[in-house]
Amino acid sequence: MSITVEEKAKVIADFATKEGDTGSPEVQVAILTSRIATLTEHFKTHKKDNHGRRGLLMMVAQRRKLLDYLRAKDEGRYQDLIKRLGIRR
Repeated sequence: MSITVEEKAKVIADFATKEGDTGSPEVQVAILTSRIATLTEHFKTHKKDNHGRRGLLMMVAQRRKLLDYLRAKDEGRYQDLIKRLGIRR
């Protein structure tokens, strides 16, 4: 249900703003988006997994908070990130 270490390392490398960056909002949102996509696929076959669904909703809320923060801080970075990730809104 979670992403592999290799997938996470690739996401970090793709969205890092500088060398060794793992905590910027861009990286955090990209990791959450990857995990959300994985869980969404999981729920297509496991429709009654309500405990997992709660975790998914918490991840979506966390991603929303990070995106709101980034939008308030730097609109350009926000627009670039949602375009790169393919997130609507």
